Amino acid sequence: MNLLIKKLVKKKLKISFAESCTGGMLSSAITSISGASKIFNIGLITYSNNAKIKFLKVNKNIIEKYGAVSHECCFAMVKNLSKISKANINVSITGIAGPKGGTKQKPVGLVFIGIKKGNRIVIKKNLFNSKNRKAIQKATVKKALQLVNSII
Repeated sequence: MNLLIKKLVKKKLKISFAESCTGGMLSSAITSISGASKIFNIGLITYSNNAKIKFLKVNKNIIEKYGAVSHECCFAMVKNLSKISKANINVSITGIAGPKGGTKQKPVGLVFIGIKKGNRIVIKKNLFNSKNRKAIQKATVKKALQLVNSII
Protein backbone atom coordinates (compact mmCIF):
# COMPACT_ATOMS: atom_id res chain seq x y z
CA MET A 1 0.00 0.00 0.00
CA ASN A 2 2.75 2.43 0.95
CA LEU A 3 4.50 1.57 -2.30
CA LEU A 4 1.35 2.23 -4.30
CA ILE A 5 0.91 5.65 -2.70
CA LYS A 6 4.59 6.47 -3.28
CA LYS A 7 4.22 5.41 -6.93
CA LEU A 8 1.15 7.65 -7.37
CA VAL A 9 2.92 10.59 -5.67
CA LYS A 10 6.02 10.12 -7.83
CA LYS A 11 3.92 10.09 -11.01
CA LYS A 12 1.78 13.00 -9.72
CA LEU A 13 -1.41 10.97 -10.15
CA LYS A 14 -4.67 11.59 -8.29
CA ILE A 15 -7.09 8.74 -7.57
CA SER A 16 -10.82 8.60 -6.84
CA PHE A 17 -13.25 5.82 -5.97
CA ALA A 18 -16.95 5.06 -6.36
CA GLU A 19 -17.73 2.12 -4.10
CA SER A 20 -20.85 0.11 -3.59
CA CYS A 21 -20.43 -3.32 -1.96
CA THR A 22 -17.16 -2.36 -0.24
CA GLY A 23 -18.87 0.53 1.54
CA GLY A 24 -15.79 2.76 1.76
CA MET A 25 -13.28 0.04 2.59
CA LEU A 26 -11.14 0.89 -0.46
CA SER A 27 -11.12 4.60 0.39
CA SER A 28 -10.28 3.73 3.99
CA ALA A 29 -7.42 1.47 2.91
CA ILE A 30 -5.82 4.39 1.05
CA THR A 31 -6.60 7.17 3.53
CA SER A 32 -5.27 5.18 6.48
CA ILE A 33 -1.76 5.63 5.03
CA SER A 34 0.21 8.78 5.74
CA GLY A 35 0.71 10.78 2.55
CA ALA A 36 -2.65 9.79 1.05
CA SER A 37 -3.73 13.44 0.93
CA LYS A 38 -1.24 13.98 -1.92
CA ILE A 39 -2.99 11.47 -4.17
CA PHE A 40 -6.55 10.85 -2.91
CA ASN A 41 -9.26 13.00 -4.43
CA ILE A 42 -12.81 11.67 -3.90
CA GLY A 43 -14.36 8.59 -2.35
CA LEU A 44 -18.07 8.13 -3.00
CA ILE A 45 -20.10 5.35 -1.45
CA THR A 46 -22.97 4.92 -3.89
CA TYR A 47 -24.53 1.95 -2.19
CA SER A 48 -28.13 2.34 -3.35
CA ASN A 49 -29.32 2.37 -6.93
CA ASN A 50 -30.69 5.84 -6.28
CA ALA A 51 -27.23 7.07 -5.23
CA LYS A 52 -25.71 5.61 -8.40
CA ILE A 53 -28.33 7.44 -10.45
CA LYS A 54 -28.31 10.74 -8.52
CA PHE A 55 -24.61 11.24 -7.79
CA LEU A 56 -22.85 9.21 -10.48
CA LYS A 57 -25.47 9.94 -13.15
CA VAL A 58 -25.78 6.26 -14.05
CA ASN A 59 -28.73 6.07 -16.43
CA LYS A 60 -31.57 4.34 -14.59
CA ASN A 61 -32.29 2.32 -17.76
CA ILE A 62 -28.87 0.64 -17.34
CA ILE A 63 -29.78 -0.45 -13.80
CA GLU A 64 -33.28 -1.55 -14.86
CA LYS A 65 -31.99 -3.54 -17.85
CA TYR A 66 -28.72 -5.01 -16.53
CA GLY A 67 -28.88 -4.49 -12.75
CA ALA A 68 -26.58 -2.53 -10.46
CA VAL A 69 -24.21 -5.49 -10.36
CA SER A 70 -23.24 -5.57 -14.02
CA HIS A 71 -20.44 -4.73 -16.43
CA GLU A 72 -22.62 -1.94 -17.84
CA CYS A 73 -23.30 -0.29 -14.47
CA CYS A 74 -19.67 -0.55 -13.40
CA PHE A 75 -18.61 1.05 -16.70
CA ALA A 76 -21.06 3.95 -16.27
CA MET A 77 -19.96 4.40 -12.65
CA VAL A 78 -16.25 4.73 -13.49
CA LYS A 79 -16.83 6.82 -16.61
CA ASN A 80 -19.03 9.31 -14.79
CA LEU A 81 -16.82 9.35 -11.68
CA SER A 82 -13.94 10.52 -13.86
CA LYS A 83 -16.03 13.49 -15.05
CA ILE A 84 -16.88 14.44 -11.46
CA SER A 85 -13.48 13.85 -9.84
CA LYS A 86 -11.11 14.95 -12.61
CA ALA A 87 -8.66 12.44 -11.08
CA ASN A 88 -6.09 10.67 -13.27
CA ILE A 89 -7.23 7.25 -12.06
CA ASN A 90 -10.81 6.36 -11.18
CA VAL A 91 -12.06 3.11 -9.72
CA SER A 92 -15.63 1.81 -9.44
CA ILE A 93 -16.82 -1.23 -7.53
CA THR A 94 -20.21 -2.89 -7.62
CA GLY A 95 -21.03 -6.38 -6.44
CA ILE A 96 -22.77 -8.77 -4.08
CA ALA A 97 -20.90 -9.17 -0.79
CA GLY A 98 -23.54 -11.45 0.73
CA PRO A 99 -24.22 -13.56 2.59
CA LYS A 100 -27.67 -12.95 1.07
CA GLY A 101 -28.75 -11.31 -2.17
CA GLY A 102 -27.22 -13.68 -4.66
CA THR A 103 -28.99 -15.51 -7.48
CA LYS A 104 -27.94 -18.24 -9.92
CA GLN A 105 -27.11 -15.60 -12.52
CA LYS A 106 -25.48 -13.26 -10.00
CA PRO A 107 -24.12 -15.25 -7.06
CA VAL A 108 -22.73 -13.92 -3.82
CA GLY A 109 -19.11 -12.95 -4.49
CA LEU A 110 -19.76 -11.51 -7.96
CA VAL A 111 -17.97 -8.16 -8.11
CA PHE A 112 -17.18 -5.85 -11.00
CA ILE A 113 -14.19 -3.52 -10.67
CA GLY A 114 -13.80 -0.69 -13.16
CA ILE A 115 -10.64 1.33 -13.68
CA LYS A 116 -10.29 4.38 -15.88
CA LYS A 117 -6.93 5.95 -16.63
CA GLY A 118 -6.86 8.50 -19.42
CA ASN A 119 -9.21 7.27 -22.14
CA ARG A 120 -8.71 3.62 -21.19
CA ILE A 121 -11.43 1.85 -19.23
CA VAL A 122 -11.01 -1.71 -18.00
CA ILE A 123 -13.83 -3.62 -16.30
CA LYS A 124 -12.87 -6.82 -14.49
CA LYS A 125 -15.48 -9.39 -13.51
CA ASN A 126 -14.52 -11.27 -10.35
CA LEU A 127 -16.15 -14.19 -8.60
CA PHE A 128 -14.84 -14.49 -5.06
CA ASN A 129 -15.58 -17.94 -3.63
CA SER A 130 -16.13 -16.95 -0.02
CA LYS A 131 -19.64 -16.64 1.37
CA ASN A 132 -18.27 -14.36 4.10
CA ARG A 133 -19.17 -10.70 3.55
CA LYS A 134 -16.01 -9.23 5.10
CA ALA A 135 -13.80 -11.68 3.18
CA ILE A 136 -15.45 -10.72 -0.13
CA GLN A 137 -15.03 -7.02 0.67
CA LYS A 138 -11.36 -7.48 1.60
CA ALA A 139 -10.68 -9.59 -1.51
CA THR A 140 -12.33 -6.89 -3.65
CA VAL A 141 -10.18 -4.13 -2.14
CA LYS A 142 -7.03 -6.22 -2.62
CA LYS A 143 -7.93 -6.94 -6.25
CA ALA A 144 -8.78 -3.28 -6.95
CA LEU A 145 -5.43 -2.14 -5.55
CA GLN A 146 -3.61 -4.79 -7.64
CA LEU A 147 -5.40 -3.54 -10.76
CA VAL A 148 -4.50 0.08 -9.99
CA ASN A 149 -0.87 -0.92 -9.40
CA SER A 150 -0.76 -2.79 -12.70
CA ILE A 151 -1.92 0.19 -14.78
CA ILE A 152 0.28 2.93 -13.29
